[in-house]
Amino acid sequence: MVKKRMVIQNPELIDKYYDEGKDVIVVGGHYNAWELSVVAVPLYHKHVGIGIYKPLSNKYFDKKMRTSREKFGLVMVPMAKAVRQFAKSSEGKYRAFIMGSDQSPSNPRTAYWTTFLNQDTGVLLGAEKSAKTYDLPVINAHIEKVKRGHYTMKYNVLFENPKETAEGEITETHTKALEEIILAKPQFWLWSHKRWKHKRPQTK
Repeated sequence: MVKKRMVIQNPELIDKYYDEGKDVIVVGGHYNAWELSVVAVPLYHKHVGIGIYKPLSNKYFDKKMRTSREKFGLVMVPMAKAVRQFAKSSEGKYRAFIMGSDQSPSNPRTAYWTTFLNQDTGVLLGAEKSAKTYDLPVINAHIEKVKRGHYTMKYNVLFENPKETAEGEITETHTKALEEIILAKPQFWLWSHKRWKHKRPQTK
């Protein structure tokens, strides 16, 4: 049922990195059927899907959410434990780290600041830092609605050699990629989440 509703159009793009013995980072946003997409990932790929997420304050709903998303093999890891997860040996089971790039950073002083949807916006640096530290390819995921309840997802490699990038380049690129997707069809982005609750810190 899941594979009928969420069709990944080019799974081979990620699978080739598994064959090369590499973990990867997949970045996306709260756009279209993102929850269905993370559930579908383990059904399509050789990699172990690792969903990096911000736990819900309500423990009951947090557990329900994790149970739902882990149903087909995805492993949910809280942001607070993400660094440990990246540093952990894959032991031959290579991983696809799935990261939401549009969540508001908890600490605005450690965020990367840019213009996103015409707003001064802080962006989490986790994807960039992890990619550069462990030399992991960075891949963008784009979800399209086909019809009610049916979607497709397509991957695009943003950076194959992240250690060669300038500071902020990865974050700027995946943020702009998401912005282009939202501007094309804004009705599918989760506008209700508190994306702009922080202001850029003043520099002396």
